[in-house]
Amino acid sequence: MKNEKPASTTRRDFVTTSAKALTAFLIIPRYVLGGKRPDGSSYVPPSDMISLGFIGTGKQGRGLTGSFLKTGQVRIVALSEVYKDKAQLTINAMKELHGTNPVLGKYSEMPVYNDFRELLARKDLDAVVIATPDHWHAAMAVRAAEAGKDIYCEKPLSLTIKEGRAMVNATRKHNRVFQTGSMQRSWPEFRQAVELIRNGHIGEIKNIKVNVGQPPIPYNLAEEPIPAGLDWSRWLGPNDSSVFNSELAPPTSKDVYPNWRNYREFGGGMVTDWGAHMFDIVQWALNMDNSGPVEVIAPDGKEHPFLTYRYENGILMTHEKWEWDNAIHFIGTTGEIKLKRRKIETTPVGLSEKIIGDTEQHVYKSEDHYKDFLNAMRNRTKPVCDVETGHRTASVCNIGNIAFRLKRPLQWDPVLEQFKNDKEANALLGRPMHNKWKIKI
Repeated sequence: MKNEKPASTTRRDFVTTSAKALTAFLIIPRYVLGGKRPDGSSYVPPSDMISLGFIGTGKQGRGLTGSFLKTGQVRIVALSEVYKDKAQLTINAMKELHGTNPVLGKYSEMPVYNDFRELLARKDLDAVVIATPDHWHAAMAVRAAEAGKDIYCEKPLSLTIKEGRAMVNATRKHNRVFQTGSMQRSWPEFRQAVELIRNGHIGEIKNIKVNVGQPPIPYNLAEEPIPAGLDWSRWLGPNDSSVFNSELAPPTSKDVYPNWRNYREFGGGMVTDWGAHMFDIVQWALNMDNSGPVEVIAPDGKEHPFLTYRYENGILMTHEKWEWDNAIHFIGTTGEIKLKRRKIETTPVGLSEKIIGDTEQHVYKSEDHYKDFLNAMRNRTKPVCDVETGHRTASVCNIGNIAFRLKRPLQWDPVLEQFKNDKEANALLGRPMHNKWKIKI
C-alpha cells in the first residue's frame, strides 16, 4: 500500500478552528455555567435545577408557575389538569415568561396529564405543586409523598381535620419536605408583627379580632352544560356526584378566582380561604404552630355575638368584622397592632419600624416563600410553613366551621384532635371519600 503523508494543518487553519471553538464557548449563557449575576445572586446550573410538576393549572396554579420560574432555580417538566383550556392558558403564560426572560432558557414542550398519578409516576420529578380545589388536596398530597416527591400545597391545607393529619403522617413517614402555600409567613409586615408580639412589645395579648368573611354553604347552584375539554368526573374526584356550574370552574375568558371555595363540599368558605392566611398569623404570633385553641363558641346573639375561640392561656380570638377587611387586630395590655397585607399600624406608633434586637426572640426568617421551599428541599429541612403548621392553621378554620354548622359551643382537644364528649361534632372531623381516592386516615 502506498504511504500517504498526513494532511498538514496550517497556522491559519489552527487559528481559525481555535477561534471558532473559543467563540462557541463564549456564547454559552452564564446561567448554564453557574456563578453570580450582576446583582450578586447565584445562577443555578442545569445540573442543580429542581424539576417540578404542577397539579392544577387554574388561576392560582398559573400564578405559581410564574413565581417558581422567577426563582431561576426550577424547571417545570409536566402538568396535570382536567380542564384542557386552563392547561393551555398556563402553557401560554410560561412560554411568554420564557420569551421575556432569557435567563430561563428556551421553553420546552411538556406533557399534560389528565390523571395526576401519571405525573407522580415520573422519575424525573423532584417535587409537585398542588393547586387544586381543597377537596382534592389530601388525596393528591398523600400519594405524592408515597411516590417520593416533595410537596408544595396551596392553603387551606385540607378540607377536613382528619385529612390534614393524614397529610402530616404521610409526609413524615416518607421523609418529604412540605411547604404550605401560606406565603404571608415570608412577608416582612407579618414577621414584624409576630416578633413584636412574641417579645411583649404590646404587653400581654388579651383579645384578637380576625376579619375574614363567612363560612361555606351547602352546594346549591343550578346545573349548566359541562364545557368541552373539562373532565367533570375527574374534577369531582373523591366527592359525590354534583351538577356542573361555571362558578366552580369558570371559563378561561373570565380571569377570576373560582367560587368552589364558598361551598361546603369543595371548600370552607372565607373562613378557610382567607382564614388560612390570617388565623395562620395569629397561630404564629401566639407560638401555637403545634397546637391550637381549646374552645370554639358559635355566635349566639347574646354573650357571644361572634364566633369566638379561647386558648388555654385565656386569650380570646373573635371572627369579627371590623374596619379592615381580611385583617387582624391584636389588642394587648400596653398596645395594639392592626395588620393586613402591605399594611401595619401600631400603638405606640413607632413599633411598626422597631428593630428587633439581637437578644430578643426571632422567628424563622423567609423572604421568598418559593425559594424557601427549594432551599429546604436541598437541605432536607422544614420550610417556614411546614405541613404540621399548615394542618394546625387549617384545624382552627375547620373547627370554626363545625361550630358555625352545629350552632353551639365546642370543647376542643388540640393534642388528641377531637372534640370532648361530642360524637356529633367528631363525626364532622372527616368525610366520606370515594373508594378510588381514599387515603389512610
